[in-house]
This record gives sequence, structure tokens and C-alpha cells, in this order.
Amino acid sequence: MAVQRVHRASYTMDVAAPAGVVYGLVADTTQWPLFVPASIHVERLDFDGVHDRFHMWATANGTVRSWLSRRTLDATRHRIDFRHELPAAPTTAMGGSWTVEPRGPGRCRLLLEHDFTVDGDRAADAAWVRRATDTNSRAELAQLKETAEQWSRLDDLLLTFEDSVRVDGPADLVYAFLYDVADWPRLLPHVSRLDVREDEPGVQLMAMDTLTADGSVHTTESVRVCFPHAGRIVYKQTATPALMAAHTGEWSVIPDETGVTAVSQHSVLLREEAVERVLGTGTTPAQARAYVREALGRNSTATLALAKQHAETAVRML
Repeated sequence: MAVQRVHRASYTMDVAAPAGVVYGLVADTTQWPLFVPASIHVERLDFDGVHDRFHMWATANGTVRSWLSRRTLDATRHRIDFRHELPAAPTTAMGGSWTVEPRGPGRCRLLLEHDFTVDGDRAADAAWVRRATDTNSRAELAQLKETAEQWSRLDDLLLTFEDSVRVDGPADLVYAFLYDVADWPRLLPHVSRLDVREDEPGVQLMAMDTLTADGSVHTTESVRVCFPHAGRIVYKQTATPALMAAHTGEWSVIPDETGVTAVSQHSVLLREEAVERVLGTGTTPAQARAYVREALGRNSTATLALAKQHAETAVRML
């Protein structure tokens, strides 16, 4: 029997923020899509404060991969050990640890260690995994550093909100409208172009041109993960407008005894240095949040209204 080689790598980053702040960012997997560039969506399965088990979707070398992972959190030592239960091919095992080392008042060092094996230990596969791990790890540490060093202002840069409509029609028709994005340029006035591909069922890669209120065009790219049986579509923009460092969201279709509620939820991390450059000198983060809330809410509410019309019209035609 061939003995598989264990490949190891480690990465460090000095951060001008308290160790507790940095540990908190790493510990909360549900917020990773906002703070970790490669992370698309985290579906938490179990969490008791120490043991964390979740399903993650992330980009790697331009592709979308997913895996089950479990972690053990040690808040006292500022250490998190992780291991993938079902690794994404071509890895057969993947694990490691995060450690935050205090380095004086308001400073710390973040250490990320990885180990992995690949199927048959093929050199090409090992090189692919090492390249993806290296790219993502360096980007993760850089973004976590930038976010942590804004910790005293982070609440001013974060925004979460939702809009909803009631629908007197079948939930499956509402979901179908939100899922079939290839039809959106024909149906949604604010969408001028949309390209989508679905290389594997339920995972959509989308590029879209959106018309803004002033007539300009914003081009965004997104990854969408679809859960048809739950009536949910979660997404992350992988190429965002200049004002946003990160943008995630979710469409959900919730039936009850009297009808359906269709909900659009957004979470945004503003790009601090872009606020005045994009919106004008003197613009405050509060004004930037209001601007983003209005712009995103206007488009998502228009989409929900047309999904409602689609479902209710189909019912009347029966």
C-alpha cells in the first residue's frame, strides 16, 4: 500500500488589533463570507460554543468547492483546530489550526497552519491544492488583518437589512422566478445583461450589469448556492461595486397557511477608503449605509414585486 505524503504550510500576519478581536473574527464562521474572500457560504450544522460543524462553499483556483468541516474552539488559548470531514477532491485529508498570539497592547500575530494529503499523492494534484491553499490563505489573512484593524469602526461599516412581500400564489413559482436568472434581463428593468452557468446542480456563477438610478451601469459577479427544497438561494458577490468590500445575501420563500412571504436579505461591508471617493467629500459612513440600503433595497424589492406578479398571474390563468 502506498504511503501518502502529508503536505504542510504555515502563514503568519501581524495585526494592529487586540487578540480577542482577531480571534472573534476567526471563530464566527457564519460571518466568514463577509470577512474571508474565498468563502461563499457557510451553513452551520452544529455549534455548542466549543465544537463547530458546518458545510462550506468556497472558491479555489477559479472553481467553487464545498466540504464538511468541524472545528474545536479554545477561547482561552485563542486557538481553533479544524479538520474536514468530507474533503473536496482531490484532497483526501485537510486540517490545521488558527492561533492568535498577543503581542502587546492592541497587537497580535495571527498564525494559520494547514496539512493535507491528496488521492494517490499525485504531484499535479498536490501542486493544485498547494497553489489554491496558498492563494486563499494569504488573501484570508490580509482581509482579516484589514477588518480587524478597523474594529473600533466596524459597526459603522457593516449593514444588514431585508425586504419582503406577501404573495398569493405557489411558493414553487416564486422560487422558480428567483432561480431562473437567465430570464432576468427580459423581465427586470434594472438588469441589462446577465450571464449564468451552472457547472454543478445548485451552484450558479453569475455576471450581471445593473442599471443605477443615475443611468450608470454596475457590473458584478456572484456565486449562488441554491437549496430548492428549503426555498432558499444564498449568494456572495465575488466582484463588487467600489463602495463595497463584501456583499452577501439570501432569497427565501416561506410558505404558511395563508400564502407565501418572499424575502430578500443583504449584508454589506463597506470599503472605508471608498466612501468619500465614491459619494463625495464629507460623506459619513452612516450616509453611505443609507445610500447602499436604498440602492440595494430598490432593486431587490423590484425583483420581489415581479416574482409576486409572476406567481399570482400564473394562478389567475389556471
